[in-house]
Amino acid sequence: MNLRDLHYFVVLAKTQHFGDAAKLCHISQPTLSMQLKKLEDELGIKLFERSNRQVILTEAGRKVLAKAQSVLHETQELKDMAESLSDPLSGELRLGVIPTLAPYFLPLIMPQIQKRFPKLRVWLIEEQTHRLSAKLAQGDLDAAIMATPVEADFESVMLFKEPFYFAYSKNYPFSKNGPIKLNDLAEQSVLLLEEGHCLREQAMDICRSAKAKTSVDFTATSLETLRLMVESGLGVTLLPALAVRNITENLKVLPFAEPVPYRTIALYYRAQTVKLECLQLLAKLIEGIINPLVQ
Repeated sequence: MNLRDLHYFVVLAKTQHFGDAAKLCHISQPTLSMQLKKLEDELGIKLFERSNRQVILTEAGRKVLAKAQSVLHETQELKDMAESLSDPLSGELRLGVIPTLAPYFLPLIMPQIQKRFPKLRVWLIEEQTHRLSAKLAQGDLDAAIMATPVEADFESVMLFKEPFYFAYSKNYPFSKNGPIKLNDLAEQSVLLLEEGHCLREQAMDICRSAKAKTSVDFTATSLETLRLMVESGLGVTLLPALAVRNITENLKVLPFAEPVPYRTIALYYRAQTVKLECLQLLAKLIEGIINPLVQ
C-alpha cells in the first residue's frame, strides 16, 4: 500500500467515475483500475460496487475513505511543516477567496505576492463562504479570505473594511448627487445576489435597516452580472468598494454618508496551521495594498 494508491482511491470515491478519476490522476483507466484492485487485494475488502456507468462505495469503502483522507491530509501537513521549517515563504499555499471579492482583489495582490514571495506557489480556489469553510476545516485549504462573520472555529486576522456604494444606471431616475443616507434607499427596489453569497445577507441587512425593498423578480449569480443588470437600468444595488474601481460611464455610484455601511474582510486559518508565519506576512502585505484603496 502506498500514498499514491490512497490518492487514487479518494479521487475515484469523489468522482464515482473511472474516466473522470483517471483524468484527474493523469493516468489511464486500466492503470487506475489495476491500482485500485491491488489496494482492495491488500486490504482484503471490496471498496467499490462497479457498474458500466459509475462506481459506488461499499460500506467498508466509506469507512476506508475517511481514514484515507485523514492519512493524506496528515501527510500533506507533514510536508508543509518540513517546507515551513526550511523556509516559511516557500512551498505551496492553498488559498480560498469568496467570489464577490476575487475578481477585483486578486489582480491587485497576486503580482505583489509573486514579487515579494517568489518561492511561494499559491493555489487559488474561488467558492462561496460555506464551501470555503468546509474545505478549510477539512484541510483542503491552508487559509481563506472571507467576509466576517464566519460560523466556524477558525483563527482570523482582519485585513480591511470595505465600504458599500449605491450603484444605479445613468438613465435611472435618481436625483441625489452627493453622499446619500440610508433612508434614501427606502423608495428603491434593490437588486441582490442569489442565496448562498454572504454579500446578499449583508446587503439585505442594510436594506432592512433602511426599510428598502428588495427585488424578488431577479437575483444575480455573480456580482458582475448584478452590476451589468443595474447598468442596463433594471434597478439599483449596493456594491463593495473594490468592485466600483473600474466602472463604465453607464454606471453611477454614490458613497454613503456616515454611518457608512461596510463589510469586513478577514484571513481565516486553522489554529494548528504550520503556515502561520507565512500567513502573517501575507496579511500584512494585503493590508498595505488594499487599505489605501478602500479608505
